[in-house]
Amino acid sequence: MYRGNSHRKRTSFGQRPGYSARGSTSRGGHRSGGGYRGQAGGGGRSRGFSKGQYIDVSRFINKAVITEATPHFVPEHAFADFKLEPRLKANIISKGYTTPTPIQDRIIPHVLRGSDVVGIANTGTGKTAAFVVPLINKVLLNDKESVIIMVPTRELATQIEGEIRAFAKGMKIFSVSCVGGSPIGRQISGLRYHNHFVIGTPGRLKDLIERKHLNLAKFNTVVLDEADRMLDMGFINDMKFMLSMMPKERHTLFFSATLSREIQALVKDFLRDPVSISVKTKETPESVDQDIVRVGGGNKLDMLHELLIQEGFDKVLIFGRTKHGVEKLSKALIERGFKAESIHGDKNQSRRFKALDLFKRDHVQILVATDVAARGLDISGVSHVINYDLPATYEDYVHRIGRTGRANKQGKALTFVE
Repeated sequence: MYRGNSHRKRTSFGQRPGYSARGSTSRGGHRSGGGYRGQAGGGGRSRGFSKGQYIDVSRFINKAVITEATPHFVPEHAFADFKLEPRLKANIISKGYTTPTPIQDRIIPHVLRGSDVVGIANTGTGKTAAFVVPLINKVLLNDKESVIIMVPTRELATQIEGEIRAFAKGMKIFSVSCVGGSPIGRQISGLRYHNHFVIGTPGRLKDLIERKHLNLAKFNTVVLDEADRMLDMGFINDMKFMLSMMPKERHTLFFSATLSREIQALVKDFLRDPVSISVKTKETPESVDQDIVRVGGGNKLDMLHELLIQEGFDKVLIFGRTKHGVEKLSKALIERGFKAESIHGDKNQSRRFKALDLFKRDHVQILVATDVAARGLDISGVSHVINYDLPATYEDYVHRIGRTGRANKQGKALTFVE
């Protein structure tokens, strides 16, 4: 556990202040020495920020499993084994894909056969390619094919469209992203042409349907990605509305991190004899080292500063509770000399995309975000996730820390608690 000095003076950027003897830490987040105040097992609990929920602090502490000690996954297929068009296989190879992840290995054959699929998987498992690859192949076999992909956030829509473009490079496969927070006129213009893929958030898609710019009767394939998140965000009626507008004889792919009763009801109502694939293991990724930072009476911002100047905090994603708080923290870090950006709901799409792009390309060290970034974003090389403010629910915590420890790399997650 990290533990700050409650009487520490504010330090300038570039100076590494010392920890008190009782609060010393080893690099990488592991406390050296004896027991901790409020350690796991001590009954420590912290309040979340919705519905008065309490989250057991001990759930934020977990030692990462050493990769070499974990059972090695042996796939049944290589990407070369899948019945894919040669052009698509060539693009897959050029992206460096040779061995599929567990969810890709198990789902791609069913999608290629046209089966309805329910996929349950942890974040960071390669889920996007599991449906994008076989659906691009479907389009290559039938140029008139149209696929609608519903997602909870515009960031996830942008990520999926980027994956489609990368895998379908040079194939004249067209896509359009329809999300809130972006000019609807440009999206309407894009929908005037035939798009093989339309990716969008439920609210904007419904708006375009009601304005008669989008006709779901022409779509025979639908993907609902992060369905549990769309449910949490109150999109259940929009999801039902859009599925009801589609042909009954359709190809439906359904992905979720959890399988609640509401999700099961949707599956029963809208999927036909689906193949259920679950590769979910633990609630949190085994590759993520989790620990807590005791705030006590210390200056929270100073404690964060001390962490960020340590070696190894190279690419840090920090989560805050509110849009105002995230923006304020980002500016405070910039004032202290850090290279930081922020994303939250008050930023328009272009500014959010720019901030994400700078972070992805390592032009900034820190990205401060609200939970809008916790789902679906695939950002390689995130060294640390820091929960500066507690998540509202444990499920939100799971998705936050899933931004690190991806692609079989070890990551670290730290949570500030009182």
